[in-house]
Amino acid sequence: MGKEVNGVSRSRFEMFTNSDEAAINKKLPKELLLRIFSFLDVVTLCRCAQVSRSWNVLALDGSNWQRIDLFDFQRDIEGRVVENISKRCGGFLRKLSLRGCLGVGDTALRTFAQNCRNIELLSLNGCTKITDSTCNSLSKFCPKLKHLDLASCTSITNLSLKALSEGCPLLEQLNISWCDQVTKDGIQALVRSCPGLKGLFLKGCTQLEDEALKHIGAHCPELVTLNLQTCSQITDEGLIIICRGCHRLQSLCVSGCANITDAILHALGQNCPRLRILEVARCSQLTDVGFTTLARNCHELEKMDLEECVQITDGTLIQLSIHCPRLQVLSLSHCELITDDGIRHLGSGPCAHDRLEVIELDNCPLITDASLEHLKSCHSLDRIELYDCQQITRAGIKRLRTHLPNIKVHAYFAPVTPPPSVGGSRQRFCRCCILL
Repeated sequence: MGKEVNGVSRSRFEMFTNSDEAAINKKLPKELLLRIFSFLDVVTLCRCAQVSRSWNVLALDGSNWQRIDLFDFQRDIEGRVVENISKRCGGFLRKLSLRGCLGVGDTALRTFAQNCRNIELLSLNGCTKITDSTCNSLSKFCPKLKHLDLASCTSITNLSLKALSEGCPLLEQLNISWCDQVTKDGIQALVRSCPGLKGLFLKGCTQLEDEALKHIGAHCPELVTLNLQTCSQITDEGLIIICRGCHRLQSLCVSGCANITDAILHALGQNCPRLRILEVARCSQLTDVGFTTLARNCHELEKMDLEECVQITDGTLIQLSIHCPRLQVLSLSHCELITDDGIRHLGSGPCAHDRLEVIELDNCPLITDASLEHLKSCHSLDRIELYDCQQITRAGIKRLRTHLPNIKVHAYFAPVTPPPSVGGSRQRFCRCCILL
């Protein structure tokens, strides 16, 4: 091999001869062409490889294949394609997404792991053929792995987490959503050996209990994002330990965790001042008391999903309007006690003029056109949801649009029942009945 230039040996450049007459090849140094090719996507690189022998060398050089996303080709990707890519890219490859590639299994990923030992980000989301064997391969050959997405890989068990804990100590983000065989034993092994974890996505891991959360709280001081949606067995006990041990927490999703109470909101307010995103949809035991503590202590809140928090009233909105000036997205759907007065406070709060972008008010029966009047000054408001708000009228929406012409309003108005026709004995139905 000759001396390398930008990762390509001179012996490769020797293939560019005077017979390659294209003007671009004459005027631009091959090093510069290689640099240009590094910005191209997979499809364009493959097309360039067919232009000429010289471009084939450049386009297929491993240095151009550091980031690959094959999601758009998920139906066509088979194991052999992944194996070929791994052999071509070798140590150059840093990021690979095989999201949705149902044809890829353990054998191909073992070859991949052996060839691409510098991989840092790997998405296998929805690759349902893979098993614990793949995680064993990653543990053995890929010590630099930082981000791993195994969502919906339902054959994954605690053995995978134990393998990752042994071979991938740099892991920062792990998504095992819907891997419902995972229990506290796997979580314990993982967090004890991966202290740098910043993101854990455990949505749908229905076997997890408070004991698993206690291990997270004790060993993950760097944790920023935690998703526990529909982990229905968890309670206040485990989440309070998370709050006390993870002071850097910025995003928490516990939607569908029906056992939690205001104690969680108090713990967040006292321990997690950086909180920006809170999703507590269908947590029906939460009240204004808890949200008052939260709002008074977590001033960086940007997104809140309070759908079906059926006990909250305008009191929560008053506290958010006073203490949360950065609020951008707020879902209040099915919060049936919210009234126009709460929206009035929100619309006059510090977040209203420049920050608030989305507000969802589906199935809020006490909301009227007066709420739309209160939102006219929210100049950043991009979308409002008003399905089944029976007291909202077309006229009210029209008036809102005169002030916010670009706003997206999602509402539904039932068809008007036609008046009875004169004469005749035929049974009459409204348009709804005809459609249904």
